[in-house]
Amino acid sequence: MAAPLPRTLVRDSLRLASLIASILLPVPVCAQQAQPLDARFLLGVGTHQGLGGPVSARGYVPSENVAQIKQLGLNSFRDDFPWSEFEVGGRRMGFTPRLGRLEAQVKSGVARPLLILAFGHHLVPNSSPPTTDEARQRFADYAAAAAQSVVAQHPLFELWNEWNLAAKKDPAFSPENYRALAEVTRPVVKRVAPNAPFLVGALGDDLGWTWTEKMLRTGILQYADGASIHLYNFCMGPSKRTSAEIIDRLTAFHRLVGQASGNPDFPIYVTETGWTTAATNKCGVSEQAQSDNTAQLILWASTAARWLKGMWFYELKDSGKDASDLEHNFGLYRFDNSPKPVACAAQGAWAFIRSSLSAEKRELASGVVSINATTTSGARVAVWSETPERRYEVRIKSDQDGTTFAMPCDSAARPASGAWIPVSTTPVLIAASNGAMPALEIRPAR
Repeated sequence: MAAPLPRTLVRDSLRLASLIASILLPVPVCAQQAQPLDARFLLGVGTHQGLGGPVSARGYVPSENVAQIKQLGLNSFRDDFPWSEFEVGGRRMGFTPRLGRLEAQVKSGVARPLLILAFGHHLVPNSSPPTTDEARQRFADYAAAAAQSVVAQHPLFELWNEWNLAAKKDPAFSPENYRALAEVTRPVVKRVAPNAPFLVGALGDDLGWTWTEKMLRTGILQYADGASIHLYNFCMGPSKRTSAEIIDRLTAFHRLVGQASGNPDFPIYVTETGWTTAATNKCGVSEQAQSDNTAQLILWASTAARWLKGMWFYELKDSGKDASDLEHNFGLYRFDNSPKPVACAAQGAWAFIRSSLSAEKRELASGVVSINATTTSGARVAVWSETPERRYEVRIKSDQDGTTFAMPCDSAARPASGAWIPVSTTPVLIAASNGAMPALEIRPAR
């Protein structure tokens, strides 16, 4: 055996080899060292297994819902983990029969659970919300036990649900009480589940950001791994019920959190968003609008993954059958578990973008969005018009063999070279297998 080289010579040789490799390696090989989107970003749905006891009035059945999450290809779901159902008399804690549906879905391993630690307990005074040291400690004890019970499933935890909306009726839901609860709860959760992100906020509508700014001024972000928000616009004027409006408000929230934390990339999680298809309610949108908005939002999210770490659509399935009830009609699936158009739109958009290594948003024309993404298997471009009135056509400027296009719900892609492709609010998904980013030309629809 030859004598080993001196350590300094080995080190210098390795540095030289690394430098040469970085110069000579083609870009696609370097790009392959990045993580795909689905390793950096969680896309999920809200479900209702944790509320309602053994039989769900909303029609949720774990075996059916697990199959739906799997069919959609999602990597997370969000559900309630109520204190009152987890802790029984004598301070005994654990999954009870009333939490059997939640336990089954969590332990199926279908996706990472985002679990809401929330709600008071009928046996604990001053617990709804916790406003005394004793009530906060009891809540923290429950949170630690709950985290311990699911740590093997790589969970995330969210502190309460829309605390700020409850504040409109009860001053006990103050920003200061919320911060005090986070201060006590996060350390004990992290002790048993150190890798589980602990989210604060779960903010419901806060136009003008008045309550949000008060919350941020308490310094709560020092007790958080991420800030979460719920974004809806289905009851705004019809022209505002778009993904673009959601993106604008989310960007404003991101800016507020960045300023408060001193970290422009402080992790943000959209833990509820979506559109209701309540057909006979003035706030309902069409199934096509729900489908298009959802696909657009998924595709856009790939461009913000530096700071946007997850998004959960509300909800997996309709919670009832009343066509006038807003709450009954948010689902990706109907109450009878048949898919709405939004199901294949979400599935198709996510399948198209989930392997992206990087992505950026561009504007091809006024109100026409382009998402340009790189993947290990070639370039991806998604194009859509932000309003139904603006219709265009796009074409690849030069012939590229192997370039195809499809809509999110199409069963098969078609050759793209030479064709003028209609652009509407339904995203066009263009895939180039040869690696080069397709250059597009655009014209108003004829």
